[in-house]
Amino acid sequence: MTSSDSPTVTLGSTGLQVSELCIGTSALGDMPDTYGYDVPEERAHATVRAIFDSSINFLDTARSYGFGRSEERVGAVIRERGGLPEGFVLSTKADRDLDTNTFDTAQVRRSVEQSMEALGLDRLQLVHLHDPEYCDLDEIIRPGGAIDTLFAIRDEGLIDHVGLAAGNVEIMAQCLERGDFEVLLTHNRYTVLNRNADRLIDLAHSKGVAVLNASPYGSGILARGTRDYARYAYQDASEEIVAMARQMEEICARYDVPLAAAALQFSMRDSRVVSTVVGVSRPERMQQNLDMAAVAIPDAIWPELEALSDWDGDPEATRDYKPG
Repeated sequence: MTSSDSPTVTLGSTGLQVSELCIGTSALGDMPDTYGYDVPEERAHATVRAIFDSSINFLDTARSYGFGRSEERVGAVIRERGGLPEGFVLSTKADRDLDTNTFDTAQVRRSVEQSMEALGLDRLQLVHLHDPEYCDLDEIIRPGGAIDTLFAIRDEGLIDHVGLAAGNVEIMAQCLERGDFEVLLTHNRYTVLNRNADRLIDLAHSKGVAVLNASPYGSGILARGTRDYARYAYQDASEEIVAMARQMEEICARYDVPLAAAALQFSMRDSRVVSTVVGVSRPERMQQNLDMAAVAIPDAIWPELEALSDWDGDPEATRDYKPG
């Protein structure tokens, strides 16, 4: 099966045709400080090959993932294939200087140029302004700042579309009001456990901005279970979060539904979400995600699951961010 066999949806005003699942590749950059495990280069290459050979036509990466390793590993397979597969959509992100947190005009241009070089592409389809919450916000939103620079690069013809990808929903809302972004990507903040980004998604949807919802598994606990991987948003989950997840496991067991399927389809069934971004770290995860997306889930399960969690706080409020 190739990407052309998969039904696609239109990514908002971009006109890009994308699958309802998008594959995130941050773990392929080998980020043990974030995920708690390593991903060797050859396994990463094999995983990218599996992505390109699947029915999914949408991949997401970033300049910062693994200090550039994610883009480099994706780029190696793009070169191996002689370019992106026909009909495939790749998005990446313009990032701050990870040493200084500087995100000025020069850094935006440097980041985009480095992405093009790593990926082996002379034009980028979709580039998100990434993680402004770690920088001086004025440097981002002032006239001639990072936002304006990214749109200027678009106008120069090096990128086709501009999106916004970040964590902190208040800062995302401020940025969303500042630029005519076509796409918004939020992560870990709209899951069956957490609703932190619910109002932000409403705002984006009301403005005609296409929403990508990333990390429906909460970076692991909702996919691998509370016993095997009790982590949410790249850190050890609190006792309260683990307890909620265990209750959800019990509900899903009564309905004979994998919690991973419910977590994934919680995002996919939301009409405001155009595509759901799921991270993979090995080739077999591709089919596993497709299987979870295809599980038949009774309607009766949703009120029970949604009644369990009223958690709408920022899941990364106490995170010690490490880019590796």
